[in-house]
Amino acid sequence: MATVTSEAGRWLRRNSNLARWATSIEVLAIYAGILAYIWRWRHSHHWTWIGLAAVVVASHAIHHDTWKQLGLTVQELRASASVALPLFVILAVPLVVYALLKHTLVPEWPGPRAALYFGGYGVWCVAQQYLAQSYFFNRLDSVLENRHLSAALVALMFGGAHIPNPVLMVVTTCAGFLFSEIFALHRNIWPLALVQTVGGALVGALSPAWLIHNMRVGPGYFFYGIR
Repeated sequence: MATVTSEAGRWLRRNSNLARWATSIEVLAIYAGILAYIWRWRHSHHWTWIGLAAVVVASHAIHHDTWKQLGLTVQELRASASVALPLFVILAVPLVVYALLKHTLVPEWPGPRAALYFGGYGVWCVAQQYLAQSYFFNRLDSVLENRHLSAALVALMFGGAHIPNPVLMVVTTCAGFLFSEIFALHRNIWPLALVQTVGGALVGALSPAWLIHNMRVGPGYFFYGIR
C-alpha cells in the first residue's frame, strides 16, 4: 500500500512540474507574441492579434478558468472598488490640483468627439486589464504560487509593453504592480480598468507632448510628429 501511495505521489509531482513548465512556456510565448505585434506585426500583419486572442481564449478552456477567476463577474466588484478608487484619488488629486494651479490643465466641457475617444480608450483599458490580470497574473500565480512575485512580474511585463515611452513605462510598471496586488485580493478587473481609463487620460493630459508622444509605444513613438 505504501509503495502504491509513493508511486502516486511521484506521478502527481512529475505531472505538476510538467504543467508548470508548459504554463511558463505558454506565458512567454504569448508575451513574445504581444511584443512582436507591437513592434512589427501591427504594421505588417495587422490581423495577427486575432490569433493571439484565440490562443488566450483556448488557454482559459484548457485550464478550466471560471468567469469568477478571470474577474469578469460582479463578484468582488465593490471590494475591489473600495481599494482601487480611494488609492487613485489619493494619488491623482494632488496632481490635478497642481496642474490647475499651474494652468497646465484647463477644464473644458467634453464634446461628442472627446466622449467617443474616452469610451474607446475605456474599452482598450478593459482589454489590457483582462490580459494583465485575468491571463498573465493568473498564469504566473499558478506557477509561482507567490502573489507578490507574480504581481512584480506582471508589472515588469506591463511596463515592458510600453517601451520606449518613458512616461508610460514608469506609470504602467507602478500601476501594474498595484493593480495585480488588488486583483490578487479581489478578483475583479472592472474597477481597475476604470482607474486605468481615467488615470491614463489624466497622464496624457498632464504630460508634455514632446515626451509622451500622444501615448504612443513601440516604433510609433519614434515617428510621432513625422508627416
